[in-house]
Amino acid sequence: MLTGKQKRYLRSMAHHLTPIFQIGKGGINDNLIKQLDDVLEARELIKISILQNCEEDKKIVAGEVAQKTNAELVQLIGMTIVLYRESVDKKQIELP
Repeated sequence: MLTGKQKRYLRSMAHHLTPIFQIGKGGINDNLIKQLDDVLEARELIKISILQNCEEDKKIVAGEVAQKTNAELVQLIGMTIVLYRESVDKKQIELP
């Protein structure tokens, strides 16, 4: 579980990132989760965009993605999700 100070730090780091995944009409599937796992291991901090044609509520989608990838939900702002998961092999981010 992240503290408020850690979330603020991660939000500031994520500000300049561009979303690298999009969740749309297809929703969340096993292939998406597998790809998210790989990218979280490599980058630790990612942004995901939820498209307008996504049929589920954005809060449900954000919670489900965070749970299935074992990541921390740093922020849900607008239609953008920011996720963080500490990498096992390639640790880059030092939390305060």
